[in-house]
Amino acid sequence: MKIGAVIMLVELRDLKRALTFSEIQATALQCEELGLDSIWIYDHLLYRNKKTGTTGIWEGWSMLAALAACTKKVELGPLVACNSFRNPALLAKMAHTVDEISGGRLVLGVGAGWNQPEYDAFGIPFDHRVDRFEEALQIIRPLLKDGHVDFAGKYYTARDCEITPRSPRPGGPPLMIGASRPRMLRLTAQYADLYNVCYMSIPRSTVAPLRALRKACKEVGRDPASLPYTFLISLAYPDLLDWNQSKKRGYLSGSVEEIAGVLAEYEALGAAHLMFHLLPSTATAYARLAEAVRLYRKNRAA
Repeated sequence: MKIGAVIMLVELRDLKRALTFSEIQATALQCEELGLDSIWIYDHLLYRNKKTGTTGIWEGWSMLAALAACTKKVELGPLVACNSFRNPALLAKMAHTVDEISGGRLVLGVGAGWNQPEYDAFGIPFDHRVDRFEEALQIIRPLLKDGHVDFAGKYYTARDCEITPRSPRPGGPPLMIGASRPRMLRLTAQYADLYNVCYMSIPRSTVAPLRALRKACKEVGRDPASLPYTFLISLAYPDLLDWNQSKKRGYLSGSVEEIAGVLAEYEALGAAHLMFHLLPSTATAYARLAEAVRLYRKNRAA
């Protein structure tokens, strides 16, 4: 089972700013040095609500390309790329390019999008997101796997589209779909190489999503065993946050030994990859996660 962490591009409340690229790069290199398998970024344009106002975030694919160039071993990808933000044929070309920069370490995570304020702010249509996503998958997957597609739909067109040069990997980077609702799960079962769901905490929080995924696989005639599943897990260290007990709801927390035990439970469930959203997003938190990963691996080897 692979284990990775999210690197935050968003403006952080405790810092009252976003991390600089130097800080983001240092975090990525720390994750690699600590022995984590992967690093991930969120793909958003802004967050906004009436209570807190606007919270900014760096553009994800620019950061991915930079991180692909400065790391050597970790897998990396968006968790997940918002389909609405980019033409799907262009997104596939971007994925091939970043996979080349990384030497074949990209995982292309994609989803239909959900955060309407960023759509409104950047002039992106919010309607028919799953319809658009379904068409996009019919462009993205063949362009990843074969480098060619000829498609004309209601929302997207890619006529005699060819990607060259291509990823160093035959078949291109793997396609991971983030999904939770029935129609999105059916599209996942039909098109994905990997399935992702967020935000999990304790292992039993995965029971309902996995049941729904197996149902979707049955509906489209796919063997669930052929679709590895991955989980984004919210992990908080309350002692580093000065949280009270009520704020812990929805987050995994515990000692190094307890988290190592949870990792073993996730592996027993058949998880292929875990991605951790850490609170706080600090060097100490990443190091503590890595310590739990080392203990989990030591126990597994024993």
